[in-house]
Amino acid sequence: MIQIDETTLIHAPIERCFDLSRSVEVHLLANVHSGEQAMALGGVTSGLVGLSQEVTWRAKHFGVWQTLTSKTTAMESPRYFQVTMVRGIFRFMQADHLFRSVKPGITAMTDRFCIAAPLPVLGPIAEAIFLRRYMLALLRERNAVIKQVAESADWQRYLQSEPDQERCSSL
Repeated sequence: MIQIDETTLIHAPIERCFDLSRSVEVHLLANVHSGEQAMALGGVTSGLVGLSQEVTWRAKHFGVWQTLTSKTTAMESPRYFQVTMVRGIFRFMQADHLFRSVKPGITAMTDRFCIAAPLPVLGPIAEAIFLRRYMLALLRERNAVIKQVAESADWQRYLQSEPDQERCSSL
């Protein structure tokens, strides 16, 4: 099993970073190279993923189409949420996403991924040779997209404003 820890500083409020990290659309934007899509198989396919909700993802990795279903297994808004694989190729996969206000308007987003490759004998070899590097690259790409969206006006396309704010702005 491998563990990957990555921290990204984002010049945006903690709530925005937390919500963008749970956005299906932002996740898809960050994984456009793999043709990833959220599939309508009884889970969430758009918007923000909430506690106990599942998303089934389909993407091409290592030249093969993979399907993975993850479930949000813990959440303490806006500081923490955990996603656990419930179906997929890995023997185990869990991601903890932690958010901390460093200063007003600056958020440290820390991700901790624990992954076990599928084959008991060859899995540890694959983890050492290429899986750690591959997953770290995917995580860094995801975090760069979240950072870019959060620090620009683009975040408004992915996060709906409060209903009361919408009503006031239309008057």
